[in-house]
Amino acid sequence: MSFNVVFFCQEIVKRSINMTEKIKLTSDELRLMSLFQNVTAAVARDCIVDEKMDRVIFIVNKGQMGLAIGKGGATIRQLQNVVARKVELVEFSDDPSEFLSNVLNSDMINEIKINNRFDGTKQAVVVVDSNKKGVVVGKEGRNAEKARLLAKRYFQISTVMIVSEEQIPNRNNQVEL
Repeated sequence: MSFNVVFFCQEIVKRSINMTEKIKLTSDELRLMSLFQNVTAAVARDCIVDEKMDRVIFIVNKGQMGLAIGKGGATIRQLQNVVARKVELVEFSDDPSEFLSNVLNSDMINEIKINNRFDGTKQAVVVVDSNKKGVVVGKEGRNAEKARLLAKRYFQISTVMIVSEEQIPNRNNQVEL
């Protein structure tokens, strides 16, 4: 293993220790993160291999999305060809609402509320226009599933609900279930 890969892996372990929940990465995920950095010149904070949806999700440091995507999407296409799977990118944020906005599609989201539930769990409510809800949820729920996976992994948010304005019966910052 070259010095750069060892140093890179050590940096990933340091970062994962600083996250709210310790994230364990497999050797395949570490290999993919090293490949990501070599191909894109951007740094990935995390990597999730989602077998169910046949994709690899990279969490990219703030401000590095353009570098990771490349001009006209060339860099991300090159990476997808190398890993032979769909590659999805999410820009990291320490703020759970901003992070969820980055995961879904910030242009289609009206607001995001993070609520503490009576049982002690956290819930995120993502409010969208009713005519955009299907796009936000994604084909076969892939975007909603990605949001749930990442919200739980980074912020211990156990539920992510994507609702339209009409589905909110109580507008004073709480959603009745």
